Amino acid sequence: MLSKFITIEQALKKKTGEVSVRGWVYRERKHRDKVFIVLRDSTEIIQAVISDKSKAWKEANRITMESSVTLKGKLKQDKRAPTGYEIAVSELEIVGLAEPFPIGRDLSEEFLLDVRHLALRSRKLTASLKIRSTVLGVLHNYLRKQGFIEAEAPSFNEATSEGGSEVFELDYYGKKAFLTQSWQFYAENFIPALEKVYAMAPSFRAERSKTRRHLTEFWHCEVEKAWCNMDEMIKLGEECIIESVKAVLKSNKKELKILGVEDHLKKIKAPFPRITYEQAIKTLNKNGFRIKYGQDFGAREEKGIAKLHNNFVVVTNYPLEILKFYHGEDLKNPGTGTNFNFFAPDVGEVLDGSEREIDIEKIKKRLRKAKIDLGTSDWYLDSRRYGNVPHSGFGLGTERLVQWICKLDSIRDAIPFPRTPTRIHP
Repeated sequence: MLSKFITIEQALKKKTGEVSVRGWVYRERKHRDKVFIVLRDSTEIIQAVISDKSKAWKEANRITMESSVTLKGKLKQDKRAPTGYEIAVSELEIVGLAEPFPIGRDLSEEFLLDVRHLALRSRKLTASLKIRSTVLGVLHNYLRKQGFIEAEAPSFNEATSEGGSEVFELDYYGKKAFLTQSWQFYAENFIPALEKVYAMAPSFRAERSKTRRHLTEFWHCEVEKAWCNMDEMIKLGEECIIESVKAVLKSNKKELKILGVEDHLKKIKAPFPRITYEQAIKTLNKNGFRIKYGQDFGAREEKGIAKLHNNFVVVTNYPLEILKFYHGEDLKNPGTGTNFNFFAPDVGEVLDGSEREIDIEKIKKRLRKAKIDLGTSDWYLDSRRYGNVPHSGFGLGTERLVQWICKLDSIRDAIPFPRTPTRIHP
C-alpha cells in the first residue's frame, strides 16, 4: 500500500493516475465477479470497484457497510459513478471491520435521534454541520474585525436574566443556581471595561416547546456595544447575517448542492425591510391572521411576516408591557420599546435585541410592576450606578440561522447532538 494517502476530494481533482485513499464504506454491492463500494471520507465520496481477478477480491468480499478501509488503484472517469470517477482497486486493506450497521432506509426520526452518534455520518447531516462551522467562524471573525472583544460569562448563575419558569435549576454546593439563559447581565457590566464585546456560548431554556425550531440548549452569539443606538445595532445584526450568507455561498457550494438548496440565499438583501410592531399587527390581520395589539407573536405570525416580505424582516417598537425590564423606551414613541426582532422566512425569530434602558429608576419601577425581586442580581444595576452610558445589544440563535440557510425541516439537524424536553441521549 502506498504510504502517502490523499483525500477523496484531492483524488477527484487529480482525475487520472494511481491513488491511495482511505475512509469508510458508505455503500457496498457484491456481485458474482465484482464488488462495488462507495468510499466516504470527510471531504467527498468516490466509487471503487474490485474485480474477481484482483488480489483484493477475497478481502473485498468481507467488507461491510461502515468498515474503515485503505485502498490503492487507478482512477478513471465513469459518468455512472456518484461523483463521476471510479477507482479500479489493486490493493485493499480492511482497517476496522464493522458490525452490521443499524441504520438503513425508512427509519423513524426518533430512532435516528437515538443513534445520533451514528446518524451523523449521513451526507446531509455532515453538510449542515460544515455549514454551521462556516457560520460560527464568520461570526467570530467578522465581530473581531469590527473591534469586538470576546468575553465569556459563567454558565452557572445565582439568578436568571430572562426570569420566568423557563430555567434549569440545580443545586450548587447547597445553594440554588440556574443554568444561564443569556450572557447579557455580564455583558452590560463588560461595557465600561471593554466597550465592544461578544460571546459565542451555550444558553439554556427550559421551555416545554416540542416544535421544530426549539432546543433546550442552543449556541448563542451575543453582542453588546457602548455608545450604540438601535439603528446601529440593527445594522450590525444585518451585516452578521449577510456576511454568513456570503461565506456559505463561497465556501460551501458542495454542501449546498448535497442539501439541494442555494437559490434562497442569493435573494436575501440588506438592509432588511423594517416595520414597527403596530404595522406588523395590521399587516397580519389584513392577511388572514387574528392577533390583537399587545399580544406577542408566535411562530406562525413570525414566519407569516417574513413570508409576506420574502426576506428577513426587522420588527421594532413592541409595547413596553410585553418587554423585559431592561429594554429601552422609545421617547419618540412613548409606550413602545427601542427593541427589535429579526424574522426569517420559514423559521421565524432568529435575532432579538434592543437599546438597553439606562434610567435606573425606570428599571426599578418596571421590576416592581412585574413583581420581580432582582435579589442576587442587584449587582447588574451597578452598570447603571457607576459610569452609565447608552448601549445596545442582541442575541442571535446560531442554530436557527443555520436552519434557515440549510432549509432544514428541524432545528435538531443544525446541531450535532440536540437537546429537547424529551431528549438527553446520546
